[in-house]
Amino acid sequence: MISTAIVGLGWWGRHIVETLSIDNKDGNGSQFNITRAVDIDPDATREFAAERGLDFSQDFGDSLDDDAIEAVILTTPHTFHEKQVVAAANAGKHVFCEKPLALTRASAERAVAACDQAGVVLGLGHERRFEPAMLEIKRLVQSGELGEIMHVEANFSHDKLANLPADNWRVSKEESPAAGMTAMGIHQTDIYLTMFGPVAEIHAQTAVRNPANANGDVLTFQLRFESGATGFFGCVMETPLYMRLCVLGSKAWVEARDYSHPSEDGPTDLFISRAEGKIEKTTYDYIDTVAANFNAWADAITGKAPYPFTNEERIQNIAVFEAICQSVETGLPVKLK
Repeated sequence: MISTAIVGLGWWGRHIVETLSIDNKDGNGSQFNITRAVDIDPDATREFAAERGLDFSQDFGDSLDDDAIEAVILTTPHTFHEKQVVAAANAGKHVFCEKPLALTRASAERAVAACDQAGVVLGLGHERRFEPAMLEIKRLVQSGELGEIMHVEANFSHDKLANLPADNWRVSKEESPAAGMTAMGIHQTDIYLTMFGPVAEIHAQTAVRNPANANGDVLTFQLRFESGATGFFGCVMETPLYMRLCVLGSKAWVEARDYSHPSEDGPTDLFISRAEGKIEKTTYDYIDTVAANFNAWADAITGKAPYPFTNEERIQNIAVFEAICQSVETGLPVKLK
C-alpha cells in the first residue's frame, strides 16, 4: 500500500478518493492508502474528510513534511500545478497531477525536470488513454492495419460544467483558457500525441453561445501532424454527453463511440470498415479507467512497470495547449517549434 495525500477535495478530488478506496466495486484502488487530505475550504470539505478517516489540513506543507506520506495527488486549480509538483518532488514524494500539467510549455518543462531530478514518478490525469477502445485503435494505427493515416477527428462534449457560477475557477480565463480545452480538449490532444506523434501546426477558435459562459462554451481546432496527417477536434460545454474518435486510413477506418463519461458506467462501440458497406462492430464493457491510470502509476512507483507516458508527451501536450490558446487569441494558425 502506498501512503498517499490528496490535495483538493472538489468534485473530482472526491471521485478519486472514492475510486481509490479499497472497497470500490472493482477493487482497483487497493494499491493506495489515502490518509491525508488538504483543502483551502474547510467548511465545504472537512466533513467529507472526517467521514473517510482522513487527517485534514488547510496547509499543503503538512503533507510534504509527513515522512509517512509517499505520494501526493493534486486536484487543484491549474495555476497551482507547477509550484505544487515541484514542491512535492523536492520533498521526495511521487506526484500525480490532474490535467493539465501546466499552462505553458516552459512551466511543464520545469515540473517534469523537478520530478526527474528527484527520482519520483509523475502521474497525469489522462485516463482516456486506458479505455479498451482507445488501446485497440492505437494498436490498429501502430500495426499498420489502417494503412497510412490520412485524417483523424474527434469530439468530447458534455454539460457537467455548464452554468457554473461566474467566480468558479473552472470558468476563469486565467485557470481555464480556450473554453473546454482544460476540461475536455486536453484529453484528446494527449490521445492524438500518443497515437499519431508530434503536432506541427494548429488553428483554433472558440465561441460564446451562452452569455453565462464568458470564457466560451464551444472550442474547435484543426491541426496538422508532423507526419503530414490532418486532424480536427470539437467540444461543447452545454450539450448531453457526446464522445467519438474516428481515424481514417488508406486501408480502413475505425470509429469509437462512448456513451458515458469516464467517471460513470457505460459501454463503448468500436466500428471498423475495411471495404465499402462492410462494417465490423465490437462493444467494450466499461472499465474504471481512472483506477487503471492510478494502478499504472502505482506499478511505476513500485518498479513493476514503466508509466506509459514519455516526458516528450507530457511536455508537448502542454505545448499544443499553449498553441491553441495563442491561436484563439490571435485568430491565426500557430506553428509548434
